[in-house]
Amino acid sequence: MKYSILVSGGAGFIGSNFIHFIQYLDLDIDLVNVDLLTYAGNLQNLADLPHPERYHFHQADICEQELMEWIIRKYEINTIINFAAETHVDRSIHDPQSFIRSNINGTFSLLEAAKKIWLQENSNKVNSFRFHQISTDEVFGTLKADDPPFNEKTPYSPNSPYSASKAAADHLVIAYGKTYGLPVSVSHCTNNYGPYQFPEKLIPLMILNALEEKPLPVYGDGLQIRDWLFVEDHCRAIWDIIVKADPGDSFMVGGETNITNLQVVRYLCQFMDAHPRTSSKKPYDRLITFVDDRPGHDRRYAVDCEKIRSRLGWQPRNDLKAGLEKTIRWYLENDAWIADIRERNEYQGWLELNYANRRAQ
Repeated sequence: MKYSILVSGGAGFIGSNFIHFIQYLDLDIDLVNVDLLTYAGNLQNLADLPHPERYHFHQADICEQELMEWIIRKYEINTIINFAAETHVDRSIHDPQSFIRSNINGTFSLLEAAKKIWLQENSNKVNSFRFHQISTDEVFGTLKADDPPFNEKTPYSPNSPYSASKAAADHLVIAYGKTYGLPVSVSHCTNNYGPYQFPEKLIPLMILNALEEKPLPVYGDGLQIRDWLFVEDHCRAIWDIIVKADPGDSFMVGGETNITNLQVVRYLCQFMDAHPRTSSKKPYDRLITFVDDRPGHDRRYAVDCEKIRSRLGWQPRNDLKAGLEKTIRWYLENDAWIADIRERNEYQGWLELNYANRRAQ
């Protein structure tokens, strides 16, 4: 089967990494990137693709269903991978409406377009199609210290506008599979990190702040536990699901590294202390500053990856040490990318909005 893949949100962090991943597989796969290029979308993420002849870009809003239908027809799309989403919990607290529009309405628009073209116009090829939804472990809420990890049967219990919007989108995807027979699948990933991540998220924010000798803000006591997944391992899991998994299935995807946010920041400081390209004003952990916690901050996430291991043979190849070293090296070697981000009003404005009024503990 020749794949023609629509990647929604392909100029963002995980979407752009997935496009790189597919291109470096060196397979005859057409990739169509649909991205509105909001603050986190950056075409510099895709400036050095090895096979540009197999890549097409459309700056477009996935909420525009007729345009999505045109793109699906034009490129004979048989696979949709929906990365497009607003993803930052803090931003969802400040502006939930944009999360409702992108994460719920956008997913609905893509589903309707796929249903119309795949099921109504090409029903004889239904087994050749796939709509894959990129979800998050946050839709399951929070875990107590002695709770078992989330698995594919864990009930949804979102606690933030972000996770609630992703949960709603997941339910739509699952419902379109059950009600209409649309071939769908869902993956729930843990916290991703790696190249091209917009520095509103913990790891790139800490790297950039450390390079500028700015405080490293840690929410509350910093003891919130997360599972960290290197983005390349996530991309490989997505591809395994597309190629190997049955329609209607769902999978947990994690890095199997469960540590506190404070530990992550301290690891980053240690790695940057040892890097020859960083400042001589060390150690960096002197910059760690505890600030007011996020409202409704989930205490612990963890996922059980047994299903994707046993069914598809996937497992993470990068432990946290290897992944962080690759990530730090990428940020230190991509000065032009960082300079562009630092000049963006969306970045500076966000730092002011989210951190200016957080009191140091």
